[in-house]
Amino acid sequence: MAMAFNSIRAVLFFFFCIFFFSLHVVTVVSFEFEVGGTEGWVVPSSNKSNVYNDWASENRFQLGDTIVFKYRKDSVMEVPEEDYKNCNSSHPNFFSNNGHTVFKLNQTQPFYFISGVFRHCQKGQRMIIKVKTPGEAPSDGGGSGGGASSAGSRPGAAVSSVGVFFSLFVLSFAASVVV
Repeated sequence: MAMAFNSIRAVLFFFFCIFFFSLHVVTVVSFEFEVGGTEGWVVPSSNKSNVYNDWASENRFQLGDTIVFKYRKDSVMEVPEEDYKNCNSSHPNFFSNNGHTVFKLNQTQPFYFISGVFRHCQKGQRMIIKVKTPGEAPSDGGGSGGGASSAGSRPGAAVSSVGVFFSLFVLSFAASVVV
């Protein structure tokens, strides 16, 4: 009886060690951001021409995150900095007009977005997103993409299931051994 009790204690100790280790294995893979929040990607009103850079400065973007543009009868382009400044849509790095554009932030650099519809960019439908490396301090200034929000307030995490799966596997194994 004492030997069985020690075996159960050993299995439970093993389970708890694995469980706590697996909590450290669960890592954030990426986040998905909806550009402009509930408003989406639209021409801003005349008194809110900086709305998208303000939105970007309230969020912290990191490598692997995605941004989603939702719009109607419009388009989105990722362009070089100079084309962003001049609202030049003639040489985009990326173009989409499907109404639901998903763009993966795959480099730690600034990304410059404009609408491809004539005069929308001049009316403020443009945005700069700066992608930070994990642990990089947020910067100040409009359109920084790393403004006042902390990394802890990032929305919509896609979490690795490896640690959770492993914990459940160990739990079921321990339960079968104990029973």
